[in-house]
Amino acid sequence: MIKENDSILVFEYFTASGEKDKCIISEAEALIFALLRDLSGFSVDLVINRSYENIAVDYDNVNPILIDGDVIGWLRDNAAKFTDAIFIAAENNNNLYNITKILEENNVNIYTSSAEACFKTSDKYETYEALPSEIPQPKSFKLEIDSEKQWKRVIEELHKKWQSENPSKILKLIIKPLMGVDCENIVILDDIWDLSYTLEKVFPVGSTVIVQEYIEGTDISVSLISDGITAVPISLNKQYVELKDDKGTYIGGKLPYISKCKKKAFEIATKAVESIDGLKGFVGVDLLISNDENSVYLLEINSRFTTPYVGLCRVADFNIGETIIELIDGNITVDDLNISLKGSVEFKKFGDSLEIRRI
Repeated sequence: MIKENDSILVFEYFTASGEKDKCIISEAEALIFALLRDLSGFSVDLVINRSYENIAVDYDNVNPILIDGDVIGWLRDNAAKFTDAIFIAAENNNNLYNITKILEENNVNIYTSSAEACFKTSDKYETYEALPSEIPQPKSFKLEIDSEKQWKRVIEELHKKWQSENPSKILKLIIKPLMGVDCENIVILDDIWDLSYTLEKVFPVGSTVIVQEYIEGTDISVSLISDGITAVPISLNKQYVELKDDKGTYIGGKLPYISKCKKKAFEIATKAVESIDGLKGFVGVDLLISNDENSVYLLEINSRFTTPYVGLCRVADFNIGETIIELIDGNITVDDLNISLKGSVEFKKFGDSLEIRRI
């Protein structure tokens, strides 16, 4: 039986919707298990697909709500029965935005970012445009893939313009979906005069992509907690990203990552999160340290729980999930936070599993 107004609605999109791809589910289960452990002191109504009903058996504080279909459809019919919610979802098919919008329209207090913030940060070009100029970002341009191949002329003109701004350095371009997550399709153009590239083979005609200058370096991220006004960085994370066969695949990471660029990365990530209204709860910011380690660039903002959360829960000297709830409810302030980590952890995908280990 669904309890009303006395517990927190909790779910993770894939385990609630019955996703069967084992590669996806390994990460999804790790995230929901981490969140449930953090919320052991709260009464939880957990929405879970009937095929994953055993996920909740070890939690005395959890009331499982078993469903058979997609969680978004279930939310449309049931969200109004709840007062508070905290959930995990990604940007695929606008799921993150759609779920948040449903909860907001039903006056549910959410411990995650607002729908508007989710929409803005899901779109890479919207993020690029929204951030202040002092935040370093790769040059970016939004482009539609058209059947007449006018996109090729646009890219060549764009390359010519950007190359003229720094003629001493050979300019490479990276092209990726406007809205995308791990395992997204990408194209890297090492030589703009190689006219053999055909973007329609990677991106459907009519789709919109973002074209950026390709900067070689080290992929990192910063995990933060925000009350919606002030953001506090928790850790600097190394990202393992595999670029192969027109795909960019995120396969894991380690934290905390030791780098002389940590302070700069923290400053950029914090300013970025505080620059977009409605970002709150757990937020991840993807960045790049240039090969010469003289520059740090912001790549994108994830207005949601990201994979480093499963590692942070192992080494954080505080309860992240509980802290988010207390912070957004106003029971504590950012000045009360004591952010510290004990040890290091690595999390990495191997086949269909996500392995997490202290290092």
